[in-house]
Amino acid sequence: MKGSFRDVQGVRVLDLSGKITIGAGDVELRRLVEEALAAGKTNILVNLKDVTHIDSSGIGELVACFTTVKRRGGSMKLVNLPPKINDILQVTQLITVFDVFDNEAEALQSFQA
Repeated sequence: MKGSFRDVQGVRVLDLSGKITIGAGDVELRRLVEEALAAGKTNILVNLKDVTHIDSSGIGELVACFTTVKRRGGSMKLVNLPPKINDILQVTQLITVFDVFDNEAEALQSFQA
């Protein structure tokens, strides 16, 4: 998995691409979230538009990052879920845990509310 970030309207946007799987993508995701928190960025938007695959380890890491951000008084939301990832979150009922948005503008606006 490859990840990059940008700051938009006070929100750290993490742009992820590739596979979020055990031993690679999950570690990168955790690193990006930890770096954001260390930089004082507690509002985090995870853009999954270019993610091609996620396994149970990747799902677990998303949940762990969500919990870490929440514990530090922040908020982590998801945007641009590919159909496969949306299906996984529906089946596991994690869709009820995460705030999920179809487009970035809507997601960014939700942090201001």
